[in-house]
Amino acid sequence: MAITGVLRPGHFQMRVLDLQQSIDFYTNVIGLKEMGRDTQGRVYFKTQDERDHNSFIIREADEAGVDFVGFKVADQATLDKLDADLRAYGVHTERIAAGEMLETGERVRFEIPTGHQIELYAEKTDVGNGMPYVNPEVWVPDAKGINPVRFDHCLLYGPDIDGARKIFEDVLGFYLVEHVLMDDGEADLAIWLTCSNKAHDIAFVRHPEPGKLHHVSFLLESWEQVLRAADIMSMNRVSIDIGPTRHGVTRGTTIYAFDPSGNRFETFCGGYQTYPDQQPIKWTFDQVGPAVFYHDRKLNERFLSVVS
Repeated sequence: MAITGVLRPGHFQMRVLDLQQSIDFYTNVIGLKEMGRDTQGRVYFKTQDERDHNSFIIREADEAGVDFVGFKVADQATLDKLDADLRAYGVHTERIAAGEMLETGERVRFEIPTGHQIELYAEKTDVGNGMPYVNPEVWVPDAKGINPVRFDHCLLYGPDIDGARKIFEDVLGFYLVEHVLMDDGEADLAIWLTCSNKAHDIAFVRHPEPGKLHHVSFLLESWEQVLRAADIMSMNRVSIDIGPTRHGVTRGTTIYAFDPSGNRFETFCGGYQTYPDQQPIKWTFDQVGPAVFYHDRKLNERFLSVVS
């Protein structure tokens, strides 16, 4: 697939209850690299292998959860066009000046019908991945913790997932990869959308409360690394929700767990390649168990009810 508009998920800002505890967790257990702090009290991270300056930002607050999700677009002209397209579609947008986030260019922010804040941006400083662009080695040997490859996707909970889907499809160029039907056999309970040939770049579940986070996901390179992640979580007494296991949706392998603030995160591997000419995969409500947890073939109560 030729990626010419929205390139990929680019950054994710999350609220935590104890900043220092969270810095220690995301540095030493997850294995992210701290890249800087700003005057607003935000702490910036990236994975070892990401080249842009930051992809994951935390700030201390009284309530855990997600502030916003940012997607990187191809260039400034694309950013301007998508801003105009959103406004023409009836979506209110806000321009946020370059530099408001460390090493990040101008951003276009808007709210979608699930109550979440979404951003688009074109520029973020390339700081590399610790290896040169000429004759590099295959990996940097100073990695800590689980050491994911990249911030991969997030799953958001909110009421109007149909309205959110329309914006992502009609304006931003995403397409539906998989969906789970509700018990009426008509409306969608959950949708998985992509702007690339990944199995998903963002997903939504229908939920009465707006603006909720189910999980933020970090990509690993192999099933063996997912198992190693489980070992590291156990060694550090991390609260594991479920896994290691496999999804039916996307066919990815996974562990869900909670950070010290109660935000759920995922360590994810695999998932098939997809293209926009492929028919979306449909799961009926009676098969939602194997759709989400293929091995257990049923959902645990926490997965449905615990959000931040």
